[in-house]
Amino acid sequence: MSNALFDAYGWDHRWEAEFAPYARQGLIPGRVVRVDRGLCDVVTPGGTVRADTEFVVPRDPMKVVCTGDWAAVDGADVGEPRYVRALLPRRTQVVRSTSSKRSDGQVLAANADHAVIAVSLAAELDLGRVERFVALAWESGAQPVVVLTKADLVTDPGTLAHLVTDTRTAAPGVEVLTVSATTGDGMDVLGALLAAGTAVLLGQSGAGKSTLANALAGEDVQDVRAIRDSDGKGRHTTTTRNLLPLPSGGALIDTPGLRGVGLWDAEGGVSQAFAEIEAYAEDCRFHDCAHEAEPGCAVLAAVEDGALPPRRLDSYRKLLRENAYLAARTDARLRSEMRREWKQRQALGRHMIERKRGPQRKP
Repeated sequence: MSNALFDAYGWDHRWEAEFAPYARQGLIPGRVVRVDRGLCDVVTPGGTVRADTEFVVPRDPMKVVCTGDWAAVDGADVGEPRYVRALLPRRTQVVRSTSSKRSDGQVLAANADHAVIAVSLAAELDLGRVERFVALAWESGAQPVVVLTKADLVTDPGTLAHLVTDTRTAAPGVEVLTVSATTGDGMDVLGALLAAGTAVLLGQSGAGKSTLANALAGEDVQDVRAIRDSDGKGRHTTTTRNLLPLPSGGALIDTPGLRGVGLWDAEGGVSQAFAEIEAYAEDCRFHDCAHEAEPGCAVLAAVEDGALPPRRLDSYRKLLRENAYLAARTDARLRSEMRREWKQRQALGRHMIERKRGPQRKP
């Protein structure tokens, strides 16, 4: 069930073993390269087919057919309707929270080996946004890579080096690359990194994702629009998630620009994105230390010593609160526990303030 073209989309022996039960049913394997209103384009060993997802519509929105999925498809004759009959278990999935009040998660891409986070150097570097995307990527199970795009616009080498250093501080353990799709600088390094496996391209509108996708694919596969001069922000040019084979090997899932990236059940991803804070926390006096005012807090000590930037701790707290709040929206018991914990922290804060002030004399 293997050929060179099909293998380029990521088919391997592990997927073949997962698919074996469906092969005995006469179904054929395929990878979903695009989804559109209940229909999807699926690459199979015999070519790309259009298939209906009617038979795999789940109640759980996390299990809907998504770009990057591996599917079992009807082996129908040409001209007959085809259906996706089943999805193979996902190895990784990039999930963000939706804006709905039900706190559902939305799967942006499936089975990616790398999560490429595009950050434009044409605008002021937002390290908080970088940390948010890195946490999202770690939680997916894919390996994050931060790509600073439009590097040709930063003409001072010292300034560029400073931006790279700041980004690495905000993304410890993550490879940070600078590229310019205009000049080609850094594109060979990025292409080599993505040559094996599948990568998903993430970033906000105007980050240069479509230009980057075109450069990696070696042709204009995505529409490109200029960013607005007023605020440096871009408009959505990619409206669907598409999986593209790369000439240097591997495949790329391009996604629409994300104006908002809400984390969804991403406590593990936040922990990995702020690994140094988690390491300091192991030396705190209390195992449930909130790193706010507790005595013997190793995290606060690291901030006071200058080893940990205060901005990192603030961002860490923010993402943890957001993740906890989202989980609490669907869990009454957790909401109650959070309210009790907030009251305890407020009481502790007042107590610490009173201790610092010392005994007050009555008039």
